[in-house]
Amino acid sequence: MAASAGGLNALSQILSSLPANFPAAIVIVQHLDRKYRSLMADILSRRTPLKVKQAEEGDCLSPGTVYIARPNRHLLVNSDGTLSLSQSELVHFVRPSADLLFDSTAASYKDRAIALVLTGTGNDGVMGVQAIKKMGGTVIVQDEESCEYFGMPSAAIQTGVVDFILPLSEIAPALISLVMQRES
Repeated sequence: MAASAGGLNALSQILSSLPANFPAAIVIVQHLDRKYRSLMADILSRRTPLKVKQAEEGDCLSPGTVYIARPNRHLLVNSDGTLSLSQSELVHFVRPSADLLFDSTAASYKDRAIALVLTGTGNDGVMGVQAIKKMGGTVIVQDEESCEYFGMPSAAIQTGVVDFILPLSEIAPALISLVMQRES
């Protein structure tokens, strides 16, 4: 999942609608001010039955767990199901970058990968959603009416690879359905 401006509310609504036994890991990139410690994991953990944590180098992805990128660190998914943190160059003027998260997820999980682009400004995620689609994964974006800022979702839609454009209220049910299909 990727979000920028307005992302906390969108993430809260989605995560609060997922069951505690959600059978997949969730990895989130939210553009945050790198000068301050993020309270996002604390805030979201009070709004969802899922386990929520700030991602650490080497974390093993676990179903029902939400991993949140640290401010000023790119978050990458490795093929062995672990996470890596990086301070490599900014991508689209941001770190963490949705593009790097989605690209690494596509390379690691191929057609099982799901990219979700939520409210935000800019065009972070554009290259990443194309990587997800190229590997046979699924791309979902938040619709304009339910977005606080439509820049990131709009940029993703313009790539032509988006599978679903959904209002915020329909995203969690869609994720549950997609993940359950992949599990069976």
